[in-house]
Amino acid sequence: MVSPMTDASSPNEVAPDNRREWVRIDDKLLLEYRLEKTGDDLPYAAHAMAVTPEMISAAVEKPTAELLERSGDVLATAALVPWLRKVDWLLEVILQTLAKTQPGSLDLARLTDVNISGGGISFISPQRFNEGDRLSLKMILPPFTPIQTVAKIVRSSSEPQGGGCMVAAEFVGLGEDDQEHLIRHILHTQAERVRAARRPSA
Repeated sequence: MVSPMTDASSPNEVAPDNRREWVRIDDKLLLEYRLEKTGDDLPYAAHAMAVTPEMISAAVEKPTAELLERSGDVLATAALVPWLRKVDWLLEVILQTLAKTQPGSLDLARLTDVNISGGGISFISPQRFNEGDRLSLKMILPPFTPIQTVAKIVRSSSEPQGGGCMVAAEFVGLGEDDQEHLIRHILHTQAERVRAARRPSA
């Protein structure tokens, strides 16, 4: 899992009403990012890997799976579920075909291990970035809440296992509503993990 980011300030130094944005968790999110366009330079995709069938499956199936998981019994027997599955299947077939017939034309959000808070994010990127670079970033919170923002890289280092570059970035263009969605997701996920840890094992 991604190592936690260390922030310049301590949560104890932050006003109480802002402490929520310092809570961070390790998570798996659908993430898409690229270097922000500067001057006449064209933006380029930050992912060196080609889109694989596994990436497509994860991008299509994860939102529906999380929606059903969070809804519990409400949607479990609903007539809508088979239709959701059918739409997912059709979408996956279309994307798989597009990836085969037009390689390089597909740029998908990828399921990525992240460490995230309301103020920043860290993850391992297959492409190296430099401190100060700005990324146009899109992430999808479960079950399907897209968040678009700009993140400024505050730290970048080679990943010890040689799996790419460890990137730590702070959000510099995150709207208040999007930050609230993000913080609620983090607190909800944290609470769910605490509840799961307290449940007696079968």
